[in-house]
Amino acid sequence: MGFGWQELLIILVIVALIFGTKKLRGIGSDLGGAVKGFKDSVSSDEDASSENSAEKTADSADEKAAEEKKESAE
Repeated sequence: MGFGWQELLIILVIVALIFGTKKLRGIGSDLGGAVKGFKDSVSSDEDASSENSAEKTADSADEKAAEEKKESAE
């Protein structure tokens, strides 16, 4: 059993009367900013982790090449 659109409309009107429209706008903008900040931090963490893995792969390839040169020199 869920809420229909009529129940949600009544709840929305009651909330608007209690808090006022200015307060609700402030809450909405704060919530939107928080969601945007969360998305930005998640995407920057993914970018940083992919860059680190690419650097590790390049470093390991350089180390393997150096080891092969040492072995061929011997």
